[in-house]
Amino acid sequence: MIKSVLVEKVAEKVKNFTKKDVEIIADAIFDNMKSSLAKGEKIEIRGFGSFKIKKHKARKGRNPKTGEDIDIHAKKTPFFKVGKELKERVNSSR
Repeated sequence: MIKSVLVEKVAEKVKNFTKKDVEIIADAIFDNMKSSLAKGEKIEIRGFGSFKIKKHKARKGRNPKTGEDIDIHAKKTPFFKVGKELKERVNSSR
């Protein structure tokens, strides 16, 4: 699902808001989630899952094309852990 489809589905369910209103709300939610993750904060949405930042240490690697040793810098990666309720719902649809 892409954001425009999400906005459309929410606008259908919530008759008091236009599609533009729903899009503004969705953008605000996603912007706040991005800001929180950038600060290193964890985001938890009950019944859905949680987002957190995983830190990867710097390490030595090898260029597979040339075989040359390279330094891989430390980095942070967003990580999503699915919640129990969502996992059960996905698995029950088999």
